Amino acid sequence: MPDYMITCCSTADLSADYFREKGVPYACFHFHLEGKDYQDDLGQSISFPDYYAAIAAGAMPTTSQVNTEEYEALFEPLLKRGKDILHLTLSSGLSGTYTSACIARDELNERYPERRIYVVDTLGASSGYGLLVDTACEKRDAGMPIDELYNWLEQNKLRLHHWFFSTDLTSYKRGGRISPTAATFGTLLGICPLLNMDREGHLIPRKKIRGKKQVVREIVRMMEEHAENGLGYSGKCFISESACMEDARAVADQVQAQFPNLNGKVCINSIGTVIGAHTGPGTVALFFWGDERFD
Repeated sequence: MPDYMITCCSTADLSADYFREKGVPYACFHFHLEGKDYQDDLGQSISFPDYYAAIAAGAMPTTSQVNTEEYEALFEPLLKRGKDILHLTLSSGLSGTYTSACIARDELNERYPERRIYVVDTLGASSGYGLLVDTACEKRDAGMPIDELYNWLEQNKLRLHHWFFSTDLTSYKRGGRISPTAATFGTLLGICPLLNMDREGHLIPRKKIRGKKQVVREIVRMMEEHAENGLGYSGKCFISESACMEDARAVADQVQAQFPNLNGKVCINSIGTVIGAHTGPGTVALFFWGDERFD
């Protein structure tokens, strides 16, 4: 058994079963929906179909990050068991949770000076963040020591690509990310924005693609262009989606057709309640290992 634990946050958008099987404790973000507070507990308190149906009907959830005290509550029982900790956080370009985790680390280091606590800013989100967690677990299980794994993650995290598209601009308009006029004309013209995550972990609009079939083809083309070894890519591929499984399946089918050497089938997860509060329904995200991200 390794002498350390990998931990993360709910915004890695993997399943509760996955974290249980891999032995990865996680801290929950929070959201407020229609007068009620919830933990972002991977679809257990409210199902993902019910959540996205509420948004489609006009609900506007708000979110809050994991605070320092919650991180201490996650870390301290593991330290008491004599375990070191390697924690991976949601991108600092999207949330202040990395700072909260670092504060908790510093406070606990004073109480447990014999233990090591590493915090990695993944510069990622959703199941792209999840793919980094998954890779860390594989390397842990292969016997990689915590110091070596921490260094590997820091050196390689920018090779993890995050590409997103949305076929529903409603939440982008509600959140002020696009103007009402742009949303109206974009919807009429069938515009699907294609975004990716830059080197600082921010979501950046890259292209405006007209039509669902075209944007599905374009997001797969981005994988063809950037994946490690091109069409010979032999790593894992994760997808996450918000109430648009048919679109996610279309992307997965094209990826599996274009990349015959994939490590297993494409894994499709739901975009969780916190990330989904900002994307709304209709978003598909594609994650894979490739060249280093650009600005």
